[in-house]
Amino acid sequence: MKVRRPGPMGFGRIGFDGGTGGFGQMPAKLLHYVRRFDPAAPSLGRIGNLEVRLARNAAEVKAAQQLRYRVFYQEMSAQPSKLQKMTRRDRDGFDRYCDHLLVIDHGRGGPIARQIVGTYRLMPGERAALAGGFYTAQEFDIAPMLARHAGKRFLELGRSCVLKDYRGKRTVELLWQGIWSYVLGHGVDVLFGCASLAGTDPATLAGPLGFLQANAAAPAEWRVRAHPHRGTFFEAVTDVDPRRALAALPPLLKGYLRLGGYVGEGAVVDHQFGTTDVLIVLPRENINPRYIGHYGADASRFAA
Repeated sequence: MKVRRPGPMGFGRIGFDGGTGGFGQMPAKLLHYVRRFDPAAPSLGRIGNLEVRLARNAAEVKAAQQLRYRVFYQEMSAQPSKLQKMTRRDRDGFDRYCDHLLVIDHGRGGPIARQIVGTYRLMPGERAALAGGFYTAQEFDIAPMLARHAGKRFLELGRSCVLKDYRGKRTVELLWQGIWSYVLGHGVDVLFGCASLAGTDPATLAGPLGFLQANAAAPAEWRVRAHPHRGTFFEAVTDVDPRRALAALPPLLKGYLRLGGYVGEGAVVDHQFGTTDVLIVLPRENINPRYIGHYGADASRFAA
């Protein structure tokens, strides 16, 4: 859930760590695996002109990458590579292994690239195995957690972003409805990923980070630590005003907490994107029944 450079809604991005994360090295032929799209991918939900569904072809993934570039690099001033500057796309070699969730505004008209107003990247465990691992492993030591729950199906969330004019309740609800439909349709047991806080000074963020450790720390079975060479670690803080601490958290991170998510140990500074990342782990069994009722317990019918 890394769903890095967050916009005002707190959306971030996660991707791949070239070979760590509990899977080891894959045969070369598997590393060249290319996703096959479903040209008839069904709708996962709709509110008015807004619809959420998976990308149906490579052109729609390209449009999602263009949207990510617009938000991460143009609006939020992250530092693009020369290739990204040239192509105006936020992409990496592992987009091909993921499913790409799209929010489409049919009222905008024109080509699909104009209609896509939100996106989220979904990496199921079996695809991560083909790719060589999860990107989250670049910042956090997730291998012990994966080993402790070898029989469970993991889904990594990331690369989330929404156009500025669409950062409202309806778009966020549709993204979560799409994710919930995907979780049910694919038998996902655990969602995880990184959530980003704006800023690169851990001392400035000590209050909210300490609040998270005191109130949302993962129990032993779900515990994950930042890599020692990357992480900054905080003591739990109990004398922080809860309202002020929560107000300092981005909406995406607060959403994970409301759903029953845990926070890993330590935070990782990403200077390129100007953020500080924490790891979120959300076992499906933790999700509040109130939210299940809101999105529909039979939402998997959309993912058939």
